Amino acid sequence: MTSGRCVADRPLLAHNSGAFPLLNCPTGHGNGLVSGQTSERSIGIPQNARMVKPSVSLVRPAVTVHEFRDPTAANAGIELIDQDAVQLQSKTLGVRRVIVRLEAATVVFHSVNLRVRTHTRVHEGQLAYVTFGAQATGTVNGMPVRPGMMLAAEPDAEGRFVVDAGWESITFLLRPQDIRAHLKARRRGSEFRRPHGLEALHVNPERALALFEWGKLLVETAARQPALFNDRERERIAAQVELVETLLTTLSGASDLQPTRSDRTRQARSLTVKIAEDYALLHAGEPLYVTDLCRAAAVSERTLEYAFKEVLALTPVAYLLRLRLHRVRQALLAATPGTTTVSAEALNWGFWHFGEFSRAYKECFGELPSETLRSSRVEPPR
Repeated sequence: MTSGRCVADRPLLAHNSGAFPLLNCPTGHGNGLVSGQTSERSIGIPQNARMVKPSVSLVRPAVTVHEFRDPTAANAGIELIDQDAVQLQSKTLGVRRVIVRLEAATVVFHSVNLRVRTHTRVHEGQLAYVTFGAQATGTVNGMPVRPGMMLAAEPDAEGRFVVDAGWESITFLLRPQDIRAHLKARRRGSEFRRPHGLEALHVNPERALALFEWGKLLVETAARQPALFNDRERERIAAQVELVETLLTTLSGASDLQPTRSDRTRQARSLTVKIAEDYALLHAGEPLYVTDLCRAAAVSERTLEYAFKEVLALTPVAYLLRLRLHRVRQALLAATPGTTTVSAEALNWGFWHFGEFSRAYKECFGELPSETLRSSRVEPPR
């Protein structure tokens, strides 16, 4: 595909965004979640901490391991996060996700072998804290991931991740009342501050890496010995206590991550991409030109091109083609027998030339759209 022009180009796209809004830097206490005091690491529950005991019903096992190659399966099997993914390279995708459900906290490990764009949103009742592997490279809402960087997110905050091959991250999902209980037991309850939106924090790099390694050791142990957590409430409680203690230690002395001039430029370009993508998704099935995206984002064609290439390493035309292909695939996989056809879903997403559509689809996903529709009738994705 050639890059788009703000003239009479070929139509681009067609509807609906995935879902983490721009980084909201912490306000209130200047150093993030807790004050600059150093908290000692505990080997058990603080004597005065009143952990709110949930009524745990393990409808799901405490440990689940997902390994998948289909980017449209990104949201399957995870109940506390909404995630939408678009594969940015035409190679075989490999994603590994390990989820460890403790009593009232959840640890989620992600790794990926290709460049991928994801939109991630946390469900109500949970706060999310994200730490990254030493080799992880990518951006979050345009902000490059770097040593000593962590994320803190309130429910419904959206993170727009673009991650490179070799990415590893761990997300810790906790209830705010459990964090508050630990701080209150130390006479530090007033220091608790709930994140606003999605916040980028700067913490001690060694502590951030130690938190990641602690989480990775937990998920690797759980993946090897799931019965250790599936069948033993005591182990789940002990791991949750250590999780809160390790997290508080890491966050002590945290401060707002101050963006550099280069970071602010990247964030602005990431926002341009978001506006263009949102506009395109709201006009499913309509003829859409680069001109329309320029107008929606209030930028020149050159600025739009730079933004897409820097953020996604693709032109607007190439990326929006991929996005539409992913949406068609989601619709085909979700279809029940007799409710749709390949042609209908292709038209719904603005594909008028079925031969070109089928070739592009197979190049992206390794199979024809008709094969996807047939496979959805055999067994729905889980």
